[in-house]
Amino acid sequence: MAKLVGVFQTAHTPFCYRRPDDWNKVRGARALRADVPVDDLESNRRKYARVQEGFAALRRKLAEAGPDVIVVFGDDQLECFDFSNYPAFSVYVGEEFEGTLAGEDVPIGGLAGQPPKRARLKGHRELGVAVLTGLMKRGIDPAFCMDMPKPEEGIGHAILRPAQSLTDLRTPIVPVLINCYYAPQPTAARCYQFGKALREVIEAYPADLRVAVVGSGGLWHTPGAHEAYIDEAFDAALLGALRDGKPARMAELFDAYTPDPDDASQAGLPRGMRDSGLPALGGPRGGTRESCNWIAAAATVDGREATLIDYVPVYASPIGVGFAYSVVDGRS
Repeated sequence: MAKLVGVFQTAHTPFCYRRPDDWNKVRGARALRADVPVDDLESNRRKYARVQEGFAALRRKLAEAGPDVIVVFGDDQLECFDFSNYPAFSVYVGEEFEGTLAGEDVPIGGLAGQPPKRARLKGHRELGVAVLTGLMKRGIDPAFCMDMPKPEEGIGHAILRPAQSLTDLRTPIVPVLINCYYAPQPTAARCYQFGKALREVIEAYPADLRVAVVGSGGLWHTPGAHEAYIDEAFDAALLGALRDGKPARMAELFDAYTPDPDDASQAGLPRGMRDSGLPALGGPRGGTRESCNWIAAAATVDGREATLIDYVPVYASPIGVGFAYSVVDGRS
């Protein structure tokens, strides 16, 4: 029977890959809230080093767990889907897929300043199909992709960047795409239910397979929004529930959040990003909803405490960058 060996939570913001010397140049082009702190160059360099240490620690822990396949919860930002048909959840069941790696200041396996490169990764059709059908038997009905819906785009960065930073790009991956950006998004409670059901599916899979789960993205961020900021208290509450092994509490906190009517960063997606124009179901807007990828992943080990490697507030973005893990069955 298959075994869930661990859950690994990681940020995937471009600031993880962009040279810290350029962080404040990017900040200068953004309309941040006046009270967002300004880090000097040395502070940005120290934070960049912490980000790379976070990746390295997760990479070590993932290698120690020795997975045969990795299920990655990530979001699609119109790389695969569009508003002609936008699923709340989708499971990739193809044999392989392609996407773009981070190309600016690649910390692992590349040289700084290189242009973005494409990579072709292995899927795991058998487990993907088992996930799809097993979820349907448990009352959750995701869409599925047998191939990349937009081959020219491939699978998005929410899947490719964790693969790039945490693996050698050889371990098969089953992408699970959650609609985090475009209203109406699934609630955090539904993402929690999805993760709980996924655990059952993995444990019922008949092959001798070691499966790791990755939650990709987050935490608080509203990229490109007017008067953007980080709600560090919100992130701290989510991470506290994660540490305590309480993903249901994470979902409760997320769905209960009510944006202040004067918070311009929560008014909708920033200019330049397409918006459905449909009403949201509650909770924070923008990239912060990628926290639901973490909630879904954490739900697969509901009740197990997590180790928080680091939380780095990158004010130049601004974004809360986090790294955490829960190892169930390590080999070292």
